[in-house]
Amino acid sequence: MDVVRGDTQVLRAVSWEVGPGERWAVLGPNGSGKTTLLQVASGYLFPTRGTVTVLGHQLGHVDVRRLRERIGVVSAAVAKMLAPSVTARDVVMSARYAALEPWWHSYTDDDRRRAEQLLAGAGFAAVIDRPFGVLSEGERQQVLLARTLMADPALLLLDEPAAGLDLAGRERLVSRLAALAGDRSSPPMVLVTHHVEEIPAHFSHLLLLRRGRVVAAGPIDAALTAAHLSACFDMALQVEARDGRWACRAGLVSS
Repeated sequence: MDVVRGDTQVLRAVSWEVGPGERWAVLGPNGSGKTTLLQVASGYLFPTRGTVTVLGHQLGHVDVRRLRERIGVVSAAVAKMLAPSVTARDVVMSARYAALEPWWHSYTDDDRRRAEQLLAGAGFAAVIDRPFGVLSEGERQQVLLARTLMADPALLLLDEPAAGLDLAGRERLVSRLAALAGDRSSPPMVLVTHHVEEIPAHFSHLLLLRRGRVVAAGPIDAALTAAHLSACFDMALQVEARDGRWACRAGLVSS
């Protein structure tokens, strides 16, 4: 699969499959095509060449409006579209109808309880009645994640959800994602990030991209090596795992 924008080939001969129950991290330098890949996977961008099948449906042969209803996306673009005056509860609850505000649909007490439970389950019951616009970046990301889960997606896509968070906010979010990844009832997950430290525990696979090409893809223990990471970022790097989390620093290359 290729994606070309203007004179730039953003993705080149990418072949990638996410299986049931898999949790993928997508890692690579700026401009490597990570966000473009997620746009294709979410049905908002079609490939220039090749075929893409999402949830059993080939893009170009399916009503993508219906397909998108089955895909949960957490991204900064969604946050920018939300009205700052809407409460956290209503931001989450409005996902029931894929809406940005709650005014145009009717919601049940069960819908409200579900939204509150999703926030409380992440440890954020205190923000339920607060306007989205006054929340911290960390709180907003947790609300966006709860909003995505409200719709019971068949596929969960996360585009740099920890970007801009402080250390505590990042760790709370990573812990929440680890809990979701460890839950067998959770849908397949794809997380785009710049940092191996943001890969949650229980993530099973890794895709490394550089200049639109796949450097490595497969089970995370085999794909996330110093050699692969160094080739991806064109720098000698060391990587280590501890208690299900990963860390990276500059150093001598070792396999």
